[in-house]
Amino acid sequence: MVLNTIDMLQWTDKKLTTCLVLLLLELFLDGAQSASSKAEIDRHLELGRDLLARGQLADALTHYHAAVEGDPSNYLTCFKRGTVYLALGKARMAITDFSRVLELKPDFSAARIQRGTVYLKLGDYDEAEIDFRNVLLYDPSNEDVQYLLSRLGPAREQVYQTEQIIQQGDYRTAVVLLTQLLEVSPWSISLRESRADCYIEEKDILSAVSDLRSVNRLSQDSTAGYYRLSTLLYQLGHASDALKEIRECLKLDPEHGDCFPFYKKIKKVHKALLDSQTFIDENAFSDCIQSAEKALKIEEEIPMIIFNANQLLCTCYLKDEQYTLAIRKCGEAIDLNKDAYVLCDRAEAYLETEMFDDAVQDFQAALEIDQGLQRAKEGIERARKLQKQAERRDYYKILGVKKTATKQEIVKAYRKAAQKWHPDAYQGDEKKVAEKKFIDVAAAKEVLTDPEKRKRFDMGDDPLDPEANQGFQRGNPFQHFQQHGSPFQFKFHFN
Repeated sequence: MVLNTIDMLQWTDKKLTTCLVLLLLELFLDGAQSASSKAEIDRHLELGRDLLARGQLADALTHYHAAVEGDPSNYLTCFKRGTVYLALGKARMAITDFSRVLELKPDFSAARIQRGTVYLKLGDYDEAEIDFRNVLLYDPSNEDVQYLLSRLGPAREQVYQTEQIIQQGDYRTAVVLLTQLLEVSPWSISLRESRADCYIEEKDILSAVSDLRSVNRLSQDSTAGYYRLSTLLYQLGHASDALKEIRECLKLDPEHGDCFPFYKKIKKVHKALLDSQTFIDENAFSDCIQSAEKALKIEEEIPMIIFNANQLLCTCYLKDEQYTLAIRKCGEAIDLNKDAYVLCDRAEAYLETEMFDDAVQDFQAALEIDQGLQRAKEGIERARKLQKQAERRDYYKILGVKKTATKQEIVKAYRKAAQKWHPDAYQGDEKKVAEKKFIDVAAAKEVLTDPEKRKRFDMGDDPLDPEANQGFQRGNPFQHFQQHGSPFQFKFHFN
C-alpha cells in the first residue's frame, strides 16, 4: 500500500513536469509567432509607406490591407489605410476606417478631422458639423477645423437657393451655383446629378455625360446610372460608347428590364454603322450603302444616329460616283448636323455635276466651321479652276454625240437626255442638279440643230456666250421664256 502511494506520487510529479514543459513550449512558440507577425506587419507598413511616397496608391493599399489584417486593433495602421482610401477617392471605405479608429481611440482628433472632411466632400454637412464641433471641444483653437466648419453654413444656404432656382426653371444660373458647390463637395452624388439634369435642360449633353460618368464612379453599383448615361451617349450619336456603358449595367444585372432590350438595339445599330465604315475602307461601296441603310431601318428616331448613317451614305454614294444620290444624302445629314466633312463631301459631288457655285459655297461653309480644314481650302481653289475650264461648254459632250453626228442623231440624243434630266422627275437637291443639266441639254440642242450656230461653235465660238452674242445669256437659252415665267412650268413634248 505504501509503495503504491509512492508510485502514484512519482507518476503525478512526472505528469506535472510534462505539462509544465508543454506549457512553456507553447508560450515560447506563441511569443515567436507574435514576434514573426509583428515583423511581417512592420514590413507591410514600411512597403506601404514607400509606395505611398512614390504615388503608387493602389499598391500601397494592398500592403496596408495586410497590416490591418495582421493587427486589427492597431488604430494607427487602420488610420493609415483610411488616408490611402481618401487619396484614392474611395470615400465610403475611408469613412469606415476612420470610424473604426475612433472606436479604438475616441480622442484621436486626426481621424475625426479626416472623417469630417470626407463628409464635407460628400455633401453630408450635418455629419461633417458633428465631427468638426467634437474636435473643437478638445482643441478650440484649431484654425483648420474652424475654417472647415465656417464653410458649412454658406454651403447649406446655397443648396437651398439652388433648389429654388431649379424650380423656377433658371437652369443656367443653377449650373453656376452647383459648380461652386461642387468645389466644396466634389464627391456629392446628388449635386452632380442635379447639375447633369440642368445641363440636359440647357441642351448641353456632353457636360451632362461628364457629370453622370462621375456619378457612376462614385456610386459604382447603379444600373439606373449606367442606363441613363448610355441613353445620353446614344442621343449624341456615340453608339460605341453607349454600348460600353450599357454593358456595365448588364454586368450588375444581366436581365435588367431597361438595359437588356436597349443593349440589343444598340448592338445592331453599332454593327451596321461599323460595317459600313469598314466597307468604305475596302472600297465595297454597294455593301457600305446596304449597311448604312440597315442602320436607318433599325433607328428611325434619334437624330444623331440618323446623321451618322446619312453621313456614311453621303460618302458611299460619292465614292460610288452616284453624285445626285450623294448630294441628297449629304443634304439630309447636314440638315441634322452641319458638319464640315459632310459639307466637303457634298461639295465634291457638286463639282462632279459641274455645280461650281454650290461647291464653293459648301467649301466656304466648311471653313467657317473649321478654319484650318485644308480639304476645304484646296476644294475652293479646285472648284474655281474647274469652273473657269468649264466656261466653254462642250455641246457634243453634253448630248453624248460625235462631232460628225447628223441632225437626226442630235435630236434623238436630245430627247433621251431631256427625258433623263427633266426637273419634274426630281425633288430637293437632285432637282437642282437636274435643272442645271436640263438647261445644258436644251442649249446643246439649240446650238447643234441650228446650222449657223453649229458652224460658229465648231469654229471655237460659243453662240450662247453673252460676249459673243448679246442676244443670249450664257448658260440660259430660255431668256425669252423668263419674261413670262419659269420654263419648268411647261409640259415638254419631245417630237
